[in-house]
Formats: sequence, structure tokens, C-alpha cells
Amino acid sequence: MHRFRPSIFPRLLSCGVLAFGLLAPARAELVILTDGNVMKVADFEAQGDVARLTYRSGGRITLPIERVERVVDDEVAEPEPPPQVAVATPLDPNAAPIPLRFEETVAKVPEGPYGEMIFETARRHQVSPQVVAALIRAESAGNVRAVSRKGARGLMQLMPATAERFGTRKEKLYDPKENLEAGVRYLSWLLDQFPNDLAKVLAAYNAGENIVLRYGGIPPYRETRDYVRRIYSTLGLTVTGL
Repeated sequence: MHRFRPSIFPRLLSCGVLAFGLLAPARAELVILTDGNVMKVADFEAQGDVARLTYRSGGRITLPIERVERVVDDEVAEPEPPPQVAVATPLDPNAAPIPLRFEETVAKVPEGPYGEMIFETARRHQVSPQVVAALIRAESAGNVRAVSRKGARGLMQLMPATAERFGTRKEKLYDPKENLEAGVRYLSWLLDQFPNDLAKVLAAYNAGENIVLRYGGIPPYRETRDYVRRIYSTLGLTVTGL
């Protein structure tokens, strides 16, 4: 049985490099590696199975994409921003609340070519197929061959290192069944970490679970906040407090 490896990010939070990165006013990207190192770079780009990092001084290096655990955009200038508490309300006041776990009586097969596959994978891992479908729409718009500049791949836009944590090799990430299996397993795991808190679950999927723990809520990254708002809108929810 594949054993989940906990993210290496907690031990980085006290790292001087990370502390400096969070205090620096200039925009950059923090590249968190699977060996525990953090690199603050001016630019990050994935090209196939390699990642190209450009230092702020202008130098460049390349790394295997498997060494990259996470890439975080838009670090903030404030050293300790207040925790963000998101409150969700239905756009339609008569709408029923959306269950985050799979409930047979209300679960529906999502529309689209992968609806049945999403439904079955979500049921197997006890995740709402509605939430999975909304996340896929935000991540890849249903494109199984989607690949981001940071190297995230497939329907659920998984980094190879994250996919490996949940049992899928990078070579399989363009296979919708394999991608869904790893992505929904990760989503289910996040639901265990942040029970009944969709905003934190989505923020963790985007920025990493330990970033959410570090800030005590949704981190103050523009990309992450927009991501949460976009998925809430797809689900017919509005979110305040961001």
C-alpha cells in the first residue's frame, strides 16, 4: 500500500530564507523542493520534465520537475497578516447547502465527458462530485492534456511530486483516470485536515496545506483568493471575508 508522505513544508516555516521571502516587498516566487530546501527566484518555468529557475541576480539553473513540491506566487509584504476567515452563503437563499463529502441521496453525475468517471472516483473516496467537478473546471477546464507554466498536469493540475504522494507517477498524469485518482485522494485528505471548511480545502489545494496552517486560514495571495472565489461562484456560493 502506498504510504502518504507528509508535506515537507512545516519545517520550512521557521527557515530564515522563507521568513526573508515573506518580508520582502518585491514580487517573486518561492520554490519549495522535496528535499526541504526553499529557493526564492524571479521566475519559474516548467518545460517538460525539467524546471528552469531564474535567480533575481539573473543566473539560471535547471532541476528535474520531480524535485519541485510546490511553487507559490505573490508572497506578501506584511510579516504577520491577520487570519482570513471566509464565510460562504448560497447565491440562492433557498438552495440547500453543498455537502463536501459524498452523499448518495444528493450526489449527481457531473456534466461533461468525464462526468461518470468523476462521480465514481468521488464516491470511492467519499468526496462530493460537485466539488470535484468545480475544481476541475477552475484547474483545467476539462482538458486532460493541460499543463501549467509551473508544471502542473492533467484534469486536476497536479504537480508530479504531489501526484506521487498520492500514488500516481508523473507519466500517468495525462491519463484522466489516474489523474482523478490522485487528485481526488488528495482532496479527500485535505477534507480530513480541514473538516467542513471548503474555503481552506480549496486554498490548500492551490497553495499547499501548510501555507493555510501557517496563516490560520486563506493565505493573502491574490492567486489563491481569486481561485477560491472562482470555485465558489461555480458552486453557486458567494464568499465574504477575503
